[in-house]
Amino acid sequence: MPSGGRCPDCGSTELVEDSHYSQSQLVCSDCGCVVTEGVLTTTFSDEGNLREVTYSRSTGENEQVSRSEQRGLRRVRDLCRVLQLPSTFEDTAVAYYQQAYRHSGIRAARLQKKEVLVGCCVLITCRQHNWPLTMGTICTLLYADLDVFSGTYMQIVKLLGLDVPSLCLTDLVKTYCSSFKLFHASPSVPAKYVEDKEKMLSRTLQLVELADKTWLVTGRHPLPVITAATFLAWQSLQPSDRLTCSLARFCKLANVDLPYPAASRLQELLAVLLRMAEQLAWLQVLKLDKRSVVKHIGDLLQHRYMLIRKAFREGTAELEEQGQGQGQGTEEVGSGSLDLPKGKRPASPALLLPPCMLKPPKRVCPTPTVSTVTGDENISDSEIEQYLRTPEEVRDFQRAQAARQAATSGPNPP
Repeated sequence: MPSGGRCPDCGSTELVEDSHYSQSQLVCSDCGCVVTEGVLTTTFSDEGNLREVTYSRSTGENEQVSRSEQRGLRRVRDLCRVLQLPSTFEDTAVAYYQQAYRHSGIRAARLQKKEVLVGCCVLITCRQHNWPLTMGTICTLLYADLDVFSGTYMQIVKLLGLDVPSLCLTDLVKTYCSSFKLFHASPSVPAKYVEDKEKMLSRTLQLVELADKTWLVTGRHPLPVITAATFLAWQSLQPSDRLTCSLARFCKLANVDLPYPAASRLQELLAVLLRMAEQLAWLQVLKLDKRSVVKHIGDLLQHRYMLIRKAFREGTAELEEQGQGQGQGTEEVGSGSLDLPKGKRPASPALLLPPCMLKPPKRVCPTPTVSTVTGDENISDSEIEQYLRTPEEVRDFQRAQAARQAATSGPNPP
């Protein structure tokens, strides 16, 4: 009951609220007079004066939530519960969704974008709390397109002015590898393919670190690199039984999707391992290839820091020696290797450079347009000024024309 209210008939202050057919009514308990009837909501200034107001001017107008926003808020809470996130994460994701929905561009967007907005708010919250979660996981749960999701994610981060840290690669490897179905024997996984989780995770982390040191992760999606590293780690732990297993079959056994660039990342990792194997003396005599080098991944990872530094240093030194030795005779060049013909220089080792520099994409050379001059083209103002003559040039031109006419009009000699 509002304070200070009185009955307009008897002046009593005994006013009680009575609900009749779900409509709140204020009734005087002494005389039975209905003071207010059918008032849904009131403004804060009118509540004390017991005056009816329209709904558009009431406090309920500001609290109105559309069906679309209500559905989105429910989806945010459901997604947080499916991912088993803490309650603080759920509150933060709901707050971000409400902030984003206030913008007209989001409110008037397509239904597909509003569905993706739910996952974006949850992903932003997880990234800010350093919770390992990928876009691919959320896109799988929401059946959303990855390109639409990434575009909406960047738009929301810029629109709300949020500071979202990058995902820790180590946490991502641990979370992603935990979803593999290779750690327990089952009818779909043979016993020889079952591996200890800790051993596989430890070697996968070392391979991912190696890929990061050799420019294979920079500017790329991490999941294909992690998939290739996990496959090599799994093969290297029991190479005799697993070398015949392909990457596609491995992903099928592990019950994970095969990212389409994973095969390319696998070949790049194997090329780096072969380059490192060339620096070890006891592996140089084995003439390893991309298949047999998997058996020695343990030795290569044990000395990976030294091998990477040696590969970089030797590659740079080889280029310097090649530049300094160009002026020397062929006799000194040929004495460096007994297996090469006289005058031949041994091939310089490949440098550990980013793949975009080793194999740059081919650029399409545009064909030059053939312009046909017809004489009917419009002449620009800057070109017209080139044909304007100074007074001196006009006088010289007139003299030349007069001399030409005099020479042509004169009598011909006999």
